[in-house]
Amino acid sequence: MGNNGTREIRFNAFDMNCVGHIQQGLWAHPRDQSHRYAELRYWTDYAKTLEAGLFDGIFLADVVGVNDVYGGSNAAALKHAVQVPVNDPMMLVPAMAAVTEHLSFGVTANLTYEPPFLFARRMSTLDHLTGGRIGWNIVTGYLDSAAKAIGLDTQAAHDDRYDLADEYMEVMYKLWEGSWEDDAVIFDRQSHLYARPEKVHKIHHHGKQYRIDAIHLCEPSPQRTPVLYQAGSSTRGRQFAATHAECVFVNGQKIEGVKDIVDDIRARAVEYGRGADDVKVFMGATIVTGRTEKEAQEKFEDYRAYVSSEGALVHAAGSLGIDLAKYDLDEPIETGKSSAIVSNIEAMTRTVGPQWTRRKLLEQMVLGSRQAPMIGSAEQIADTLVTWAEQAGVDGFNLSRTVVPECFNDIIALVIPILQERGLYKTSYRDGTFREKLFGTPRLPNRHMATKYRMTG
Repeated sequence: MGNNGTREIRFNAFDMNCVGHIQQGLWAHPRDQSHRYAELRYWTDYAKTLEAGLFDGIFLADVVGVNDVYGGSNAAALKHAVQVPVNDPMMLVPAMAAVTEHLSFGVTANLTYEPPFLFARRMSTLDHLTGGRIGWNIVTGYLDSAAKAIGLDTQAAHDDRYDLADEYMEVMYKLWEGSWEDDAVIFDRQSHLYARPEKVHKIHHHGKQYRIDAIHLCEPSPQRTPVLYQAGSSTRGRQFAATHAECVFVNGQKIEGVKDIVDDIRARAVEYGRGADDVKVFMGATIVTGRTEKEAQEKFEDYRAYVSSEGALVHAAGSLGIDLAKYDLDEPIETGKSSAIVSNIEAMTRTVGPQWTRRKLLEQMVLGSRQAPMIGSAEQIADTLVTWAEQAGVDGFNLSRTVVPECFNDIIALVIPILQERGLYKTSYRDGTFREKLFGTPRLPNRHMATKYRMTG
């Protein structure tokens, strides 16, 4: 707790293995380095910078389709580099882990298109290679283009995807928690015995979507189950988060709306037998700061000159599931029933009211995204972050990049020292795995539903 009773504030860098992530168009800024996304050195330097700033982790988003809702084409997405081209985020993790000791890695992976048996091995491998510093952001996707790329006609309906996800998680828990007992591996050179067969169990799952009869291919990793992230704030998404997630990623422009989501998820978690503190909530935030308010405002105006309004609409169209190109500037937008990110539609309605127009959307997108930036001196930014933590109940922030790496250098040099002076930000890392740093235990607690699949010998 800080000096005023506020909990320690946590930071993740929020990025993606691509050129244009959230703030569309800022890759064109002369100081931005995101065009180097395909260089390994770019990511290893990035990781070292974040660890020097005592960031908890880097949260890597991902999509496996193209934002082609806008205009019914991928042309605008390609023109403005709106999350395309995009490379695999998991490939970055071992390299970044090799040059750091404490930084953790939250990786987005779409379970709809990942066979659970193989994905369980991939995540266990990353947990081994990072020494227990891996987390998984569980997503079910929102782009029809991704479904078509995998051979489907269209993606499943929003709530149906969560039903599939519940079964997928059951399979993952059986593999991670229930196949190998903790004392299965004895590594006895003298007797030529590596693992005791009677301590390794074939898991059986015959469900609606998945059928598996196999042992997990990996011996127990430091965390067994990676730290579980989830980013859905719709009603069905909140239910899923309260059941499974340890860290929840929320977006929102108003404190009251975010607080309602946070309180609801934690209350649901308690209903499911978990503790309210078993769920950490990270809010998406964009920060533009300087030594003075004037310096921050000048930096913001400089950044704004490079924003791509069309790129912002391309990204919004994909995540909202609405072709915004069909509407004139002041024509009311019909939201209808979308199978994209339902919580984004709900958040936008809270922000601009029930009747949207392209003009209202563009007014929100001052830095190329629907996320209104926090602009101010380091002191003002620190005050704003504390207000969000105290009034909305969030534990930390996923900080999306603007002009990289200077946006994170500014936060590390200017904002973090102020939070540290107030006793609200760590001055050194705790030892242990990702989960130990967040919750004080390397494995999921017994009250999490995954542990009913755990083998106890």
